[in-house]
Amino acid sequence: MRKMLAAAAALAMWTVLLIADPGAVPQGVDTGQTSAPTFNRDVAPILFNHCTSCHRLGEIGPMSLLTYRDARPWAKSIAARVLTGTMPPWHADPAHGEFANDRRLTESQKDTILKWVSAGAPEGNPADLPPPPTFVDGWQIGEPDAVFSMPEDYPVPAAGTLEYKYFEIPTNFAEDKWIQALETRPGSRSVVHHVIVFPRDPKPAPRQPPVFAFAKGMDEPDNPEAEAKKKAPLNDRPAPARNGNFVGGFAPGQLARTYPAGSAIRLPAGSTLVLQMHYTANGTAMTDRTSVGVIFAKEPPRHEVKVNALINRNFTIPAGANDYQVDAEMTLQRDVTIWSLLPHTHLRGKRWAYQATYQDGRVETILSVPMYDFNWQTEYVFKQPLTLAKGTTIRSSAWYDNSARNRFNPDPHADVRWGDQTWEEMQFTGFAYTVDGASVQASSDAR
Repeated sequence: MRKMLAAAAALAMWTVLLIADPGAVPQGVDTGQTSAPTFNRDVAPILFNHCTSCHRLGEIGPMSLLTYRDARPWAKSIAARVLTGTMPPWHADPAHGEFANDRRLTESQKDTILKWVSAGAPEGNPADLPPPPTFVDGWQIGEPDAVFSMPEDYPVPAAGTLEYKYFEIPTNFAEDKWIQALETRPGSRSVVHHVIVFPRDPKPAPRQPPVFAFAKGMDEPDNPEAEAKKKAPLNDRPAPARNGNFVGGFAPGQLARTYPAGSAIRLPAGSTLVLQMHYTANGTAMTDRTSVGVIFAKEPPRHEVKVNALINRNFTIPAGANDYQVDAEMTLQRDVTIWSLLPHTHLRGKRWAYQATYQDGRVETILSVPMYDFNWQTEYVFKQPLTLAKGTTIRSSAWYDNSARNRFNPDPHADVRWGDQTWEEMQFTGFAYTVDGASVQASSDAR
């Protein structure tokens, strides 16, 4: 099982175009145009806009696509991935909602790439090459206003199961700050499964009336033995007594989040950043020192963005079940705007759907992810944020394949329950929201 988990972790890190495809160019490509596309004139603009944020030196993509020399050896593999729709990675059904971070290529862009490869992937006239995109070394959000790093290089052993580790980083700000963009960068990506960042306010404000009423029965207590392993002395970096609301983090496919002008997340004065680290041993002993970079809003926002989670911990997925459904539900207690949804399961998750039921009885699918991919933890950011009235109910539904037909399944003979590790499961949705009409000074909500 350790080998399977290591393979899954490696797949999560190296998700795209791993080896050049020496095979035939995909069939069915129309090459009838008189002037074949060239890299400099036609293909480079597509790669610059859709690919190079990940496919450049030091990023998650296993090769750079910034130059013709970089891209040419991978031309046939690029065509194959574009033809199958696996690159760029995007898993939402376009029939339900429009999203600001939609990575899909248009049919015209796909056709351009396929024709370029079919024509032998010519370079073209150097004068046609547009200026390459400008990146700040090491950061997708640009030069951070502040960088917070773990206070130590934490040793990750070559083997074994690691409970979540928690590290605290003081910010030392004398006044509130407003986070416009946040990016989390692991020091050793190959052993970091995920990171969640919590700002802990030294003086929490009085709790506000709840914004969401979560359905009962979704928070079954964890196994006492499993809970004990998370605590000292069995865990050398246990969770603190209080974390705060989470504001961002890292998972494969989800490194950075930038909020539009006029909206931001509050970082209270004197906050301590708490980093929840999930490490996965990969056969080689390593050390990690993860960092968090932030860009601050230049002025207080009109909307204070907050992040919460819709979770169901109370489920058992039977061994061998290939389409098992688990739901979670909440009802809005205030008028709320939902900015994004981030579905998360582990290796058995196969698809997701979200429905809003309005007070007049209408039911609308607001997001459908028919081909959920554990290797890409995508936050689906609505192009037009959803303004939902008090009384609206949101239901999330996740389906799981716990059968032998799921090639990533660690053990199809085991019943599966909620758990932190990837061979266990989760039914978790993170979502960013604002409370309509609320003052930006409000600082905490009750679940």
